[in-house]
Amino acid sequence: MNQIWELVGPDGEPYGSAVPGTLGGHRRNRIYGRLDCPAALRAIARGGYVPHRVFFLTEEHARAAGYRPCAICLPLAYARWKAQQGDGSGSRPVPAGRRRLSGRAVQERPGE
Repeated sequence: MNQIWELVGPDGEPYGSAVPGTLGGHRRNRIYGRLDCPAALRAIARGGYVPHRVFFLTEEHARAAGYRPCAICLPLAYARWKAQQGDGSGSRPVPAGRRRLSGRAVQERPGE
């Protein structure tokens, strides 16, 4: 009997694969890394990571699906990714219509 693994494709959608994923990721944090990543293994041991775990066939699939490299287990890929970020902060872009004031996000009012 052949085993089928559920992977996330470049479009961000899950699909069945006869080949296991080579990288793991966290759906909520949009981060991917090696399957033996020490940070991921610690999170898995705590139990909070597993429900949000996803797998990718390649690094290209992970990046195309909108995930960033892990700074712990993929430091060179992370450094390249961070250098490509426009503001250099490495944070996710703030959605349109939102801005920061006094350290908290507020909704912009029409006409501002």
